[in-house]
Amino acid sequence: MSTRTAVVTGASSGIGAATARQLAAAGYRVVLTARRKDLIEALAAELPEATAHALDVTDRAAVDAFAATLDSCHLLVNNAGGALGTDPVATADPADWRTMYEVNVLGTLHMTQALLPALKQSGDGTVVLLSSTAGLATYEGGGGYVAAKHGTHVMAETLRLELCGQPVRVIEIAPGMVKTEGFALTRFRGDQEKADAVYTGVAEPLTAEDVAETITWAVTRPSHVNVDLLVLRPRAQASNYKVHREL
Repeated sequence: MSTRTAVVTGASSGIGAATARQLAAAGYRVVLTARRKDLIEALAAELPEATAHALDVTDRAAVDAFAATLDSCHLLVNNAGGALGTDPVATADPADWRTMYEVNVLGTLHMTQALLPALKQSGDGTVVLLSSTAGLATYEGGGGYVAAKHGTHVMAETLRLELCGQPVRVIEIAPGMVKTEGFALTRFRGDQEKADAVYTGVAEPLTAEDVAETITWAVTRPSHVNVDLLVLRPRAQASNYKVHREL
């Protein structure tokens, strides 16, 4: 495994950082990418053979330049993404929708297109797309994020069809409620009280480590085993809008 290279996007915090740590522990040589250069450099210093590259996945020229620096790539974890706002469709800001689409969908497309030749050349490549349960079912106030994650979901399905017969697996991981340090805070534009309220009364939401462990398990299955779609939620969450809270 030490000869296998894994690229993780959005690796500066949360699920991305946790995934980088677990892949390194599993023996991968990890390449960390994110916009926050200081954070990924600090993380790379903790991990064996890891390297860090500041990268905005929505910048296609930068993505292509990054891809050209890699000698090989066996695993791509498309983790970069996020949500903005909870406005209804009638009053939502189109700029928020555009930002979410560019990161969650086009950013994933840029990285996948740029690294697919290397993944094929490896003879045993894997592409992971981090979607969400929002990509499988709708909920009020989530229109923009739901639309973006539906895009991620159908990209995974389509790519798997198109790569059938080639040595590249396509894995989709769709988490439900995950409590990380930044997701809800970004969605509520820095309002800590609203961000905290998302998890109020939920005894054990998923953690970044839970999702990272799931990703690592999926990508370390034997090469002939493809985990098409894996949905994970905390026990307290039965659906996007059905959550048990102990208040």
